[in-house]
Amino acid sequence: MRRDGTSTYQSVIPMSLVVGTRLGSLEITALLGKGGMGEVYRARDLKLKRDVAIKILPDEFSRDPERVSRFQREAEVLAALNHQNIAAIYDVQQCGAIRFLILEFVEGDSLADILRKRGALPLDEALNIAKQTCDALEAAHEKGIVHRDLKPANIRIVADGKVKVLDFGLAKAIEHAPTGTTTLSDSSTLVSMAATSTGLILGTAAYMAPEQTKGKTVDRRADIWAFGVVLYEMLTGRMLFSGETASETMFAVMMKEPDWSTLPANVPARVRELLRRCLSKEPRNRVQAIGEGASRLKRRRAGRNSMAIAQRGRRTADRRFGLGSRQFRS
Repeated sequence: MRRDGTSTYQSVIPMSLVVGTRLGSLEITALLGKGGMGEVYRARDLKLKRDVAIKILPDEFSRDPERVSRFQREAEVLAALNHQNIAAIYDVQQCGAIRFLILEFVEGDSLADILRKRGALPLDEALNIAKQTCDALEAAHEKGIVHRDLKPANIRIVADGKVKVLDFGLAKAIEHAPTGTTTLSDSSTLVSMAATSTGLILGTAAYMAPEQTKGKTVDRRADIWAFGVVLYEMLTGRMLFSGETASETMFAVMMKEPDWSTLPANVPARVRELLRRCLSKEPRNRVQAIGEGASRLKRRRAGRNSMAIAQRGRRTADRRFGLGSRQFRS
């Protein structure tokens, strides 16, 4: 299993949708990836002269009028999200039998790729990414939207260091799989309904909250859990939960406690406490609003900025009064 819990993307485009295929004013230029919630392509909008990403919805989804109707309503809500750290949803369209979403195309590396290449990130870089991710989650949660599938593969870092969170709410929008359908896999987003219809299991195994692994109804606290898992991974360079199968991974999520000794020594107590509260197995014991996490990270950055300003001030005073010149050095 890859460290982000997703499968290796195919390097060729399926025969059904080759480079050059036209979907209305969109022309397919590359396959970006595929997973439990559909295939994603890069396309050129020939009318608006811009690159976009399009997510092709699974055939079984498109053939279910009730699910299509529900998805349309969810997509309208998601399209209303307007935040600098959230990749935008532009439209939902259909071309023949193909139904697809038109999304903002975000250049840059995914956090999953960055962690795979570099391992643990420097503290300030990790906290900067965490802060922007918090801001994205807070904007969505204020509108009642839960991501449900937050993971490094859905966090992209663009050239100027800005974070873009992808696929907000799409898990919920297509969650109603037919009863008895099971596509459980630790290598992709999980969308499955147990044959007993006891509840939906949806998400990516390594980043799912304990209540998600049990198929229970989730709220924003599941995102807060996933945020904690991602932050832990950025700071340590290690996946917090893993296993050879989805079942083993979900068992680890439910039963394993984090090894806090793996956190670098320079991680401040405030950040350690935030992690502990995000990663409580019981939702009621977690941070209840992601804005609290954002404020803790802001205080960390504000403290460092104040120290830097004070140090610059001391250096200026030293130069002004000659304390830095050689004649005053012993």
